[in-house]
Amino acid sequence: MTITIRQCTSENLHQLQQIGRQTFYETFHEHNKMEDMKAYLAKAFTEEKLLSELLNPNSEFFVAYVDGAIAAYLKLNVGDAQTEQMEDRDLEIERIYILQEFQKSGLGKQLYQKAVERAQTLEKQRIWLGVWEKNENALAFYEKMGFTRFGEHSFFMGDDEQMDFILVKSIEA
Repeated sequence: MTITIRQCTSENLHQLQQIGRQTFYETFHEHNKMEDMKAYLAKAFTEEKLLSELLNPNSEFFVAYVDGAIAAYLKLNVGDAQTEQMEDRDLEIERIYILQEFQKSGLGKQLYQKAVERAQTLEKQRIWLGVWEKNENALAFYEKMGFTRFGEHSFFMGDDEQMDFILVKSIEA
């Protein structure tokens, strides 16, 4: 299995849109109403929204390929692109989205390592992220990577208020 990770540009827009919708659906559809899921997917992964995110100088996207096939993507934020008010010393992992067929293959660890490399290059001291409290696989992965719970925030899927745990980890320069 050959894994390649490349930084995204606007040329990757349609790939990001496709994999974002598919991975979000695969991960969360069993726990949400179908009408809420459809509405969220239609709003969160529009071409305009993704292009705006891709063009934001404080965000970076990376796409991972396994044997040439798109398998996952990573979105990182610093500064005012972070989804929570955090410090300048922080880097946010907003998304590590891995297609179901490629999960448990070591890809998450490689994308996490890419985030650590970027944080070190940007001279950040902490990495943080939000994880849905019921996403047991992700919570176990981040605990294994050394993250600890820092706080929480609400996420709405339609009218359903859900809780995301905010996890943080200090990194060495």
